[in-house]
Amino acid sequence: MVYLFACLIGVVAGLRAMTAPAAVAWAAHLGWLDLSSSWLAFLGSIWAVGILTVLALVEFVTDQLPSTPSRKVPPQFGARLFTGAVSGAAIGLHSGSWLAGLVAGLVGAVIGTLGGAAARGWLAARFGRDLPAALIEDAVAVLLAYLIVSSLAAPVAV
Repeated sequence: MVYLFACLIGVVAGLRAMTAPAAVAWAAHLGWLDLSSSWLAFLGSIWAVGILTVLALVEFVTDQLPSTPSRKVPPQFGARLFTGAVSGAAIGLHSGSWLAGLVAGLVGAVIGTLGGAAARGWLAARFGRDLPAALIEDAVAVLLAYLIVSSLAAPVAV
């Protein structure tokens, strides 16, 4: 199940590059994802949470601008692959295999990038403009990221 979550966080990165690492950082900071003794421990710091959250919020705004390049151009695509891979690796650490998580996150980022572009294009054509499609994509990315990282939290004993 962890590798499915790693792939899905990669899909989130494909939709919104900075939402996936921001969600992972929040999960680590809140103790839902234990990265404390790993090479990704820095993601749980308040600095990482703050910086990644601001970058995610900026991305939500800049994505709406007409001058924003396609997510499929090399720099944009590469950023999504990188953030999907790192976010997937962090989730893979949850079960002891960051490398498998990294690969799953990378695969998910490809799916999210290409599938997200196709879905947004389809929705934009149906709405007759891009903004509603972009806002739906934002909501899907945030909701999916939350569902993934909150699922990693240990159940609370009653």
